[in-house]
Amino acid sequence: MEITEVRIFLRDSIDKKLRAYATVTFDNAFVVRNVKVIQGSTGLFIAMPSRKLKHPCPKCGFRNEYRSKFCNQCGSAVSAPVRPIGETPSAETEHRDIAHPITQSFREYLQKKVLEAYEKEAANKQTTGSDYKSFGDSEL
Repeated sequence: MEITEVRIFLRDSIDKKLRAYATVTFDNAFVVRNVKVIQGSTGLFIAMPSRKLKHPCPKCGFRNEYRSKFCNQCGSAVSAPVRPIGETPSAETEHRDIAHPITQSFREYLQKKVLEAYEKEAANKQTTGSDYKSFGDSEL
């Protein structure tokens, strides 16, 4: 599988960890949106698109976001879902990846291509002020 296009959408807030969103096209046939470029303590890395987990209201069955205290549909109290013994709540358990690489080698390839496109877009914006965000296969 080959990455044929990476589009970068920079975020303006410098003091935040989220630097950009990326849209990645594979083999000119499949697109993954909302790949995040994040500034970590050891440098830039990518995070795959994710969704917040939900759990049903015991009274009406409406699916509320994880850690909701009351149902958004009927207003009744919602208890936290049961978690396995020894598992502590964290941001990682509140979100689940929608799409993600299976092998470490493909994850490294994807991260390399996205971060290369991010660096080019960030440099392009600093020097020219341009908002052009697409990088084709020949430019990666």
